[in-house]
Amino acid sequence: MKKTVVVYGSSTGTCEAIAEKIGAKLGAEVLNVQDLTADIVAANENLILGTSTWGAGELQDDWYDGLKVLQSADLKGKVIALFGCGDCESYGDTFVGGIGELYDGIKDSGARFVGSVSTDGYTFDDSAAVVDGQFVGLPLDDVNEDNMTDGRIDAWIAQISPNL
Repeated sequence: MKKTVVVYGSSTGTCEAIAEKIGAKLGAEVLNVQDLTADIVAANENLILGTSTWGAGELQDDWYDGLKVLQSADLKGKVIALFGCGDCESYGDTFVGGIGELYDGIKDSGARFVGSVSTDGYTFDDSAAVVDGQFVGLPLDDVNEDNMTDGRIDAWIAQISPNL
């Protein structure tokens, strides 16, 4: 596997814990988005990016500066996989919208995105993270569907690993 970093933004610790799980399974460094620099982006060929979703489907606060770092970096040729946390019951109309905002911010960067996930098996009304009928990354609801988190992570890692 090429050099990979897992970068997360987390306000309550849920997305951080998930990032740690993903990083351990991939044998990758895990980094808070607050510590993301252009040098770190340049040093890694694979970026696994995770965010929680807040408000009306918005990015976790620390990601606004992190997104600027990514937008100013050269992402051409890099492989990017996205994951995120949301609440499908209380916020079913903006479920994991943060993933969609992250994707929209860097989708034209020249990077290759991997790890889209079928909407099958998810309960939600709407999501900015759904493009062409699939989530652009791994959506997780560790509050209402915590019994599915580990299985979803394992299936997603099996899907993205050949690309890393």
